[in-house]
Amino acid sequence: MLDDFLVRAALAGLGVALAAAPLGCFIVWRRMAYFGDATAHAAVLGVALSLVLETPIFAGVLVVSLTMATLVSSLTGRGYAMDTLLGVMAHSSLAVGLVAVSFLDGIRIDLMAYLFGDILAVGKTDLAVIWGGAALVIALVTYRWSGLLLATLNPDLAHASGISPKREQLILTLALAVVVAVAIKVVGVLLIAAMLITPAATARPFCRTPESMAILAAIIGSSASLIGLKSAYEFDTPTGPTIVCTVALMFLFSSIFWRLNHHSRKKSSD
Repeated sequence: MLDDFLVRAALAGLGVALAAAPLGCFIVWRRMAYFGDATAHAAVLGVALSLVLETPIFAGVLVVSLTMATLVSSLTGRGYAMDTLLGVMAHSSLAVGLVAVSFLDGIRIDLMAYLFGDILAVGKTDLAVIWGGAALVIALVTYRWSGLLLATLNPDLAHASGISPKREQLILTLALAVVVAVAIKVVGVLLIAAMLITPAATARPFCRTPESMAILAAIIGSSASLIGLKSAYEFDTPTGPTIVCTVALMFLFSSIFWRLNHHSRKKSSD
């Protein structure tokens, strides 16, 4: 069954969507959208280093993403605002990575595949890496769910309860780096942030509990992956951007539906 490239592509999209959904909820709650975008941009430098050192792309991207996140966390509050550090490091690492790739001799590289994804070229090894990373992220977030949620909603209460907000931040950073590393093949470094944030933002108005929001975000992300893959195949469009366009349309329609429903309820109550 895995010999069919469309089946492998669908499984890859599902794996990324399931891993990104719960993590995206925490990014939305913590207002860390720029942090996720910066981590994704740093992945280009990881790709370049992996090609130079002849190491797996996953390993290079994971190391660079973790390094950037650790540096930002350690330097924040020492005379620099977090958004300033993220802006400097994200665009600098992206530029350095692109320049480094241009100096690689004897290595054929499709830069567009890393920037916007190449889900149709996912192989069995890529599929194993994606689902392995997704399983790790889901297990980590599930195991630390209470601590992550309390540290997100009320850091002072978390500290009083014996939970370290900095430790939970580190766990979230680790999970984010893993998602970036596994998603680079599916949607590319420039679109990873969209798959993290948009399903969670789409689910948020319709949920009353954090758990239901994470589940609905996973359903939305998975549906967008399958619908986007089908649409890209039918209309011969780039697959990664088509998936992101699909989830963006879901967000637009859900926002319109929620506003109309909210307006009608308010009108009926008056």
